[in-house]
Amino acid sequence: MLLSGCGSNPAEQKVVFTTGLSHDQVFRIEKGVCTLTEAMAYLVNMQEGYEQTFGADIWNATTDSGTVEDRLKDSVLAKIAQIKAMNLLAKEMDIKLDESKEKLAADAAKEYYDSLSDADIKAMNNITVEDITKIYLEHAVADELYDYIIRDINPEISDDEARTITVEQILIKTYQLDASGQKESFDDAAKAKARRKAEEVQSHLNEGASFEETMAEYNEADEGTISFGKGDKDEAYEEAAFSLGTEEVSDIVEAEDGYVIIKCISTFNREETEANKVKIVAERKREVFGQQYDTFVAGLSKQLNDKLWDSVSLVKDENVTTSSLMDVYQKYFK
Repeated sequence: MLLSGCGSNPAEQKVVFTTGLSHDQVFRIEKGVCTLTEAMAYLVNMQEGYEQTFGADIWNATTDSGTVEDRLKDSVLAKIAQIKAMNLLAKEMDIKLDESKEKLAADAAKEYYDSLSDADIKAMNNITVEDITKIYLEHAVADELYDYIIRDINPEISDDEARTITVEQILIKTYQLDASGQKESFDDAAKAKARRKAEEVQSHLNEGASFEETMAEYNEADEGTISFGKGDKDEAYEEAAFSLGTEEVSDIVEAEDGYVIIKCISTFNREETEANKVKIVAERKREVFGQQYDTFVAGLSKQLNDKLWDSVSLVKDENVTTSSLMDVYQKYFK
């Protein structure tokens, strides 16, 4: 089983266990057990969230690691497994919730349960308010653990380290999206055609064409104007952009996503730089937490009920619409 720090993306984690559990238990980590009802609560809510964002056709797509449904199920296991492991670590460190937070969990669970339709409840294996309270309590304990471990981490981040610049860009792509939405690089012929198009853009600019008008006509990126800090873009793009002065325009840069011409709008964006400092501090905290967490989970025993989990499929009932399990939790605990 892959269990990594809180900064990781559960959708990218693959959870692998051995077998040997009762009929309604999906997995066990040491003494921490995930029931089918709990797993279905996550699965149904995340499924609805996917469909609201990407549309119901998302389930027809495939990825390098299987179907989108497979990836969703992996993500559900990874998310719950992480919460269970964090609760085990919290118990070892004697971290508990006070009565006020226990009451918050109960109140949040009642609000979420009251929002459910009969179809929602059935889809989540006849979930009860007590089941939801348990989910919220475990999340709250995990949050307490995280806050405790990173409590003394408050690094000083300099303006230079967090410096954020603003640029305009004209990108000519050297990739296309496959059926699953993954990037697929152009072949040599298509890449050469993209290069010629970038040279055509550069020629227009050299002849005095407005960068903004040329950008509006040729740019193939989702955005024309972007702000970013060090480490946010690929090396070639970043090196070119950070070397420009205000109003300077780069030559053609062969970046990760294609050929790009960059115009610097601002070499220092104070508002964005301050926001980037907050982001860097959060990343440092996740790193510190991850070091302790990863060491702890490495020695845990894990078991998965393969037969039960393989039998679980996505809900195909238009009357099931719930997606607010964690939204309600956040309302009460953030």
